[in-house]
Amino acid sequence: MNKVGYIQFKPILGDQNANIMQIEKLLGKALGSELIVFPELANSGYNFASRNDAVMYSEEISKSIFVEFLVSSAKKYNTNIVCGVNERVGEKLFNTTVLVGPNGYIGKYQKIHLFLNEKDIFETGSVGLPVFDIGFCKTSMLICFDYLFPEVWRIVGMNGADIVCHPSNLITTNAQKCVPAQAFMNKMFVITANRYGTESDITFSGNSFITNPDAIIIDKASPDSDAVYIIDIDIAEARNKMVTSRNHVFNDRKPDVYLGLT
Repeated sequence: MNKVGYIQFKPILGDQNANIMQIEKLLGKALGSELIVFPELANSGYNFASRNDAVMYSEEISKSIFVEFLVSSAKKYNTNIVCGVNERVGEKLFNTTVLVGPNGYIGKYQKIHLFLNEKDIFETGSVGLPVFDIGFCKTSMLICFDYLFPEVWRIVGMNGADIVCHPSNLITTNAQKCVPAQAFMNKMFVITANRYGTESDITFSGNSFITNPDAIIIDKASPDSDAVYIIDIDIAEARNKMVTSRNHVFNDRKPDVYLGLT
């Protein structure tokens, strides 16, 4: 068995130092975890008044005080951390998640499916759909609105992801309907770490959750408070891709029939 989980909290818009302090306090309640997931854009907040504000609150990963803090925390607690960050690359911004571990920075994913006003601020992700081996499992990352697109789930599943980390700033509870289906169709665990609270005209829905490969939500947080949840899971459940004695979720695909998708 392995211990994985999420931390739900309320980032403060434009106040990275305050967000670091919140995360540091909450991480102390997640002792023993091997993988912990935080919400989307946890360093900066979400509902920027303008793109200029988003730029002001962004960092380059290689020079990021926030990412340095995550790395030091992963070393301190001997765990792997997935967390959303507002990433600057030259003149471009990306809605990004980073993966760090006890040995340092591991990799990143940049959000592909941008939601509403994100299209005015961020570029479409350009690093593909990487899957990372962190020892006890293989993991990948998707962000918030990516949940609606089954193609990306299938790709990371077929590339070996046992767990999909899903940092989010959800404003509805539609993900609780869709994500369990994606978990079942690809026989994987999914950790959806959402935020809560209100920024200007947007209220976030909380209700972070973990889904197992049988489409069962095995934990769900409240809609409006901090939450630290660590659970024991058996990775072997995500490596059994059979749904009946004769049906395999990947081997039974018929790619020649799906050519119309592209």
